[in-house]
Amino acid sequence: MQRRGALLVVDAQVDFCPGGALPVPRGDQVIHALNRYLDLFKRRSAPIFASRDWHPKQSKHFKENGGEWPAHCVQGTLGAEFHPALVLPSDTIVISKGMASWDDGYSAMQGVTENGTPFTMLLRHMELDRLYVGGLATDFCVRQTVLEALKAGFDVTLLTDAVGGVDLRPGDSERAVAEMIHSGADVTTLASIGTAVAWDGAPQRQQGSG
Repeated sequence: MQRRGALLVVDAQVDFCPGGALPVPRGDQVIHALNRYLDLFKRRSAPIFASRDWHPKQSKHFKENGGEWPAHCVQGTLGAEFHPALVLPSDTIVISKGMASWDDGYSAMQGVTENGTPFTMLLRHMELDRLYVGGLATDFCVRQTVLEALKAGFDVTLLTDAVGGVDLRPGDSERAVAEMIHSGADVTTLASIGTAVAWDGAPQRQQGSG
């Protein structure tokens, strides 16, 4: 059975890169890796989604309101914008998350499109059954997105050369990747994915590498 895949870029935003409010070490390098995948999926006419944290100014997610993190990715601010080096095609579908004051917004699967369509509903409407996931950060939003997508019944391939972690504790990112694999995610890199492209432009599962 032909499988239809899409690329999901998770939270490649200014605040999560060096110089931002909550930077991932070498997050800017992840942006360059994501661009190579964006080019591949665009050339293969496969759907592309980009999730973003889109927090209100007053959010329980922030330390000032009892949360874990400094204020970041506040709606309408420079820090909430996609990184300027990220080359998103014009038809990229943006998925916003964490928009309510009570919502941490870790998982893109809980996000919605500009017109309010839940992401999971849109994926099913488009008859997409596999997500190729890269972005920031491995041990938080990428991890939660992958785990929830798997629970929702989607196949997931983690792009291990296009993710970066916060690593509040040494090894958090490695543990997160191991958890995703244990939960059923495949993994691949750009060198492997290019040889597994379906006739309709959707990269397919490749034995041993996603």
